[in-house]
Amino acid sequence: MSKNIQILNVRFDALTLEQALKQAMNFAKSHKQHYICTPNPEILLEARRNARFLQVLNNSSLNIADGIGTVWAANYLTKTSHYISKVRKFLSWKWHLLKILTSPHSLKKPLPERVTGTDLMEAICKECSKFLTINKPKIFLLGADEGIAVEAKLKLQTKYPRLKIVGTYSGSPKDKEAVKIINSKFPNILFVAFGAPAQELWIANNLKKMPSVHLAIGVGGAFNFFAGTRKRAPDFMRKLGLEWLFRLIQEPTRFQRIYNAVVKFPIRILKENLK
Repeated sequence: MSKNIQILNVRFDALTLEQALKQAMNFAKSHKQHYICTPNPEILLEARRNARFLQVLNNSSLNIADGIGTVWAANYLTKTSHYISKVRKFLSWKWHLLKILTSPHSLKKPLPERVTGTDLMEAICKECSKFLTINKPKIFLLGADEGIAVEAKLKLQTKYPRLKIVGTYSGSPKDKEAVKIINSKFPNILFVAFGAPAQELWIANNLKKMPSVHLAIGVGGAFNFFAGTRKRAPDFMRKLGLEWLFRLIQEPTRFQRIYNAVVKFPIRILKENLK
């Protein structure tokens, strides 16, 4: 079992991508239903004011750290947990923020690494493509703008020819037809791209209505990345924890969301730690 870490009252599982993939595939092959959440700083802030969302996150089978901010927060809170002095906590907070830019790899405790929903989704697709036809997991893509899921399916199946994606549907969180369409395809794995918190709430409210689905994951904008309608940050920027900066340059309209993640979130962590 992985070690659990608490950040703003949300549980995180201390797993690498490889470990998260192994756990996800175990869920997909089990006879029970599971869902995985990918909390990032923006999601954690939303969960503070949305009690139902907080409950859904903490009832998940697995929570992975999507965002360098979550890895940073876990490291800072753990390192300062025994500090009594507020001044010392504040100085350590400033030092840990500096480490995000200068040495992000030094933050890999207690959360070993950032595991994005996009990376986990691709890892799962790659793993599913290795199965023999007789027991190959079946995947369904739900969400994103019209046509995006279809294009993501084509690109993924081009990259992994033996991958079995049995259906796509753009739908919306309020679309009552989505469950019927999914059930008609009998998928084992469901990826939902409605964005947080809508995707997590939708999964929690509807998973039991889809008995063939053993694993559901909210993956935000992942379909756009796979479809090629939106570019991901270069590897070096992802490794440095600067994917947020790349997305801001690409999409200036995300300024408020980026501001929440890189300014409001660290300040909230400090305030909670000084209580």
